[in-house]
Amino acid sequence: MSANSFGKLLTVTTFGESHGPAIGCVIDGCPPGLAISPEEFTLDLQRRATGRSRHTSQRREADEVEILSGVYEGLTTGTPIALLIRNTDQRSKDYSNITAQFRPGHADYAYWHKYGIRDPRGGGRSSARETTMRVAAGVIAKKWLAQRYGVTVRGHLSQLGEHRPAGFDWSAVEDNPFFWPDAAQVPALEAYMDALRKSGDSVGARVDVVAEGVPAGWGEPVYGKLSAELASALMSINAVKGVEIGDGFESAAQLGSEHRDLITPAGFASNHAGGILGGIATGQPIRVSLVLKPTSSLRLPGDSVDVDGNPVQVVTTGRHDPCVGIRATPIAEAMVALVLMDQALRHRAQCGDVAAVSPQIPGSIDG
Repeated sequence: MSANSFGKLLTVTTFGESHGPAIGCVIDGCPPGLAISPEEFTLDLQRRATGRSRHTSQRREADEVEILSGVYEGLTTGTPIALLIRNTDQRSKDYSNITAQFRPGHADYAYWHKYGIRDPRGGGRSSARETTMRVAAGVIAKKWLAQRYGVTVRGHLSQLGEHRPAGFDWSAVEDNPFFWPDAAQVPALEAYMDALRKSGDSVGARVDVVAEGVPAGWGEPVYGKLSAELASALMSINAVKGVEIGDGFESAAQLGSEHRDLITPAGFASNHAGGILGGIATGQPIRVSLVLKPTSSLRLPGDSVDVDGNPVQVVTTGRHDPCVGIRATPIAEAMVALVLMDQALRHRAQCGDVAAVSPQIPGSIDG
């Protein structure tokens, strides 16, 4: 299997399967001198983890990070950073009945045709378990971006089924299991998910991520567009079926006089473009959104075929998320942070000698 790495100057390679002995990643290109310890990975890994509430899979992994290389006396050395997390709560027997069947909506059939062999235990390499290592790598990127440039990356769930936030408060996001920005709606979401879980069905979701403090100039024209690399990174997350930059698909109904972000000496008047023009950051907040499909692992029978082409009824047992989007916020944050760090290093390498130019327009009129 190829294509397990992404990034140019900051390259992340992940490895491992859902029910293998361990998962891990190698981060190549991280500058030296960044203080990092195993404990710093805990918060974001817990935010992504299953078993965090009754609304996610009840698989409970320890997710303890082992730093195997690239860090000496608490500081990155500039050499490849290898991180390992051992799997501790696999239940492979849950998948014994689908070893020779293709789950509808899953990657089983596609993997079978690609490789002629597949690991049916939890989806193997196609499992969302792989995203644990993206989040771990993202911890390093977030810290470096914050310390070096004052960049912050944070996200929230912006749609759960037909539910959308009625209000917005960043302080509410981390105080509920949905990463939801309207605390008053959380009880209704709890009731909705309880009913959905009892029905045996699943639902999709939308996640929004905002990166603030990104300097104007990051990104490369044409084939290295910041927008294109963000879209590619976010589309690589399991179950993602769509990505938007700024207003995204809503732009189709807008007039040019409405969509263009007018510029004043006091700042940009709007941010329909999502902080990126010509593939290059404008200094405005970077705004991206991703949509995740409903989980395909259902205990409701579904038509499929087995490896011999015979019709079968597939019922997926085991521990699964009724909405994978609930845990996607820290994954999306990590991918945005990793792309931004890679672009920052590339910008520094090519344009580090370019003097600051004027005018310097604030990202918004409000500052």
